[in-house]
Amino acid sequence: MKKWQKILVSPDTPILKALKIIDESSMQIALVADEQQRLLGTVTDGDIRRAILNGLALENPVSQVMNPHPVTARLNDGKDNVLALMKMKSLRNIPVLDDGGVITGIQMLDELLKTERRENLVVLMAGGMGTRLRPLTEDCPKPLIMVGSKPILETIIESFIEYGFYRFLLSVNYKAEMLEEYFGDGSRWGVEIEYLHEDKVMGTVGPLGLLSEQPTLPLLVMNGDLLTKVNFQQLLDYHLAHRSVATMCLREYTFQIPYGVAKLEDQRLVGIEEKPVQHHFVSAGIYVLDPMVLDLIPSGSYYDMPDLFKYMITRNLDVGTFPIREYWLDIGRMDDLDRAKGDYSELFK
Repeated sequence: MKKWQKILVSPDTPILKALKIIDESSMQIALVADEQQRLLGTVTDGDIRRAILNGLALENPVSQVMNPHPVTARLNDGKDNVLALMKMKSLRNIPVLDDGGVITGIQMLDELLKTERRENLVVLMAGGMGTRLRPLTEDCPKPLIMVGSKPILETIIESFIEYGFYRFLLSVNYKAEMLEEYFGDGSRWGVEIEYLHEDKVMGTVGPLGLLSEQPTLPLLVMNGDLLTKVNFQQLLDYHLAHRSVATMCLREYTFQIPYGVAKLEDQRLVGIEEKPVQHHFVSAGIYVLDPMVLDLIPSGSYYDMPDLFKYMITRNLDVGTFPIREYWLDIGRMDDLDRAKGDYSELFK
């Protein structure tokens, strides 16, 4: 968000001065605020032009032309939500407020649509056989199953592209030729795609032992059968800020025990909790790994991601977690696939 303090005006600022601020700023808006920088309203060139047509003098206070009920965003609103709000309201900028109504910034449409190009490698695990989705996967690898208008893996790749990632490695095994034929070298999407060929099943992290070169930047690793609205830029920034050697994305999993649960002390019943709800965090199949972690992966062997994280913990390495609050769905079974198809039109337009 751009520096917004230069477009602040008080409610008694003359309209002419506010107009000058608007003209000189690329943000094309002035924010009317009180002494505590609480937002009182917004003023645009259009507001002032309408006031002039209505006969209002430019020496009058800006409070007479401001919009006292502007559309605003909250500090923790995600990029997707802000963009959707801008689209719905046909706006090019939205003030950002904290819970007390104090201005903390301004979101600009042009800036939100700009994407920083990221050199980090993205590894997508696409070699599984998808046995739980048979018979659909008998003639088609699971990452190529259609959800909405495109294959699952294409939606995943486009989600990363949205946040500036363009270097992809696809780990392939089952029906690899179909995946390579569909995605090619990635030029169709303006990205680079290469392949890790598993000549045997190697688990959820074992294929990283096939890398020909050691990356110099943290790499993102994700299962190729997930649909999610995770902000991958925020994930990487979070990983870097916490200086972890590895970060595991977590998803809260809640389930209700359908019985009364007995509470015991020794062999004595001291209570019964009726159908309690339990909450746990589970791995979401999305990770960030520093390059040094690759040295811990056995070369050419079967190795799963949980085993890698357990090993790092035993070595007292700094392992972080990133809780996912956005949409996330593991398409492992037929009912998951049905749900994904129902969610797609609303979430992945």
